[in-house]
Amino acid sequence: MSVAPTPGLPDVTSILLETDSLDSFLQSLSDAALTLVPTAEGCGITLERQGRRPITVVSTGKHAPELDEAQYGQDDGPCLQALRTGEEVPVADMLGETRWGPYPAYAAALGTRSSLSLPIAAHTDAAGALNIYAGKPDAVTDADLTDLRALAAQATGAIALAQRIADARVFAADLQTAMASRSVIDQATGIIMGQQRCSAEEAFAILRTASQHRNVKLRDLCTDLVTNITGTPPPDGQALRARPPDGARRSDGRRTT
Repeated sequence: MSVAPTPGLPDVTSILLETDSLDSFLQSLSDAALTLVPTAEGCGITLERQGRRPITVVSTGKHAPELDEAQYGQDDGPCLQALRTGEEVPVADMLGETRWGPYPAYAAALGTRSSLSLPIAAHTDAAGALNIYAGKPDAVTDADLTDLRALAAQATGAIALAQRIADARVFAADLQTAMASRSVIDQATGIIMGQQRCSAEEAFAILRTASQHRNVKLRDLCTDLVTNITGTPPPDGQALRARPPDGARRSDGRRTT
């Protein structure tokens, strides 16, 4: 039996199915967040990849990019506090706020008096915050935040899924590179077996010793050898195991036919 969406909360599953990128999905959530808080004037979603500068990936309404950027510039503010601590950070009135240095005065001068930052994917490699901005004091903190918190949780799930997909792609690329390396090493091993009339183990030992003496990577050494012998660089990303040349000895000492 299917469960109906919570009244007021958008059907996030439908949004996810109708968008073709994480940015599009987050933009839909930003648009939805602004409708959930009628007193709000702007919404932005910030992400901070580990070791990188935070960015506003999407925004809706007024002033969110400017307010976010002001916080990034001083590396402090309610948005970054929520992102880094994993806790909600409400601001009832910027004019009475004493935290975050010159930021509250800047926000008030821009016409923003209150805000709320909710953490997204806290304590992960792609942590973020959903930031709601309003022109009146207490405009966000007095609102019913149940649906807004549910929306932030949905964004957390989407980012976690996107991170897993990205990690899987990196793993697949690494695996393909490893298989390509194995292929060219096998080809070079076969060449050495044919030249030296030795076993595969002995041929590999010769290649490894040459790699160490020349201070070059084993794969690069093997690539140069295969290119010099065949006249053609080995193809990247193909795991085709090379067959030793005719007349070469196998690891058991017998010649191939």
